[in-house]
Amino acid sequence: MTDTIELNYKIKDSGYKLQFLADQLNINRATLYNKIYNRSEFYAKEIQLLSDLLDLTSEERESIFFNNKVDN
Repeated sequence: MTDTIELNYKIKDSGYKLQFLADQLNINRATLYNKIYNRSEFYAKEIQLLSDLLDLTSEERESIFFNNKVDN
């Protein structure tokens, strides 16, 4: 499950807006929101692209996207 709190922190820290990130992922903003809040899952290609856009380390990527705790 996605670590919602940490992902939101990284998004805010990046300065990117959700709409920009959604456009880069070729999904709508509501879909991205649902993925961030664990209502649906990210695809591997979306995780890779977000990791690149947010400049995540491999450890951060693992912690955010492959975390067992849920932060709704």
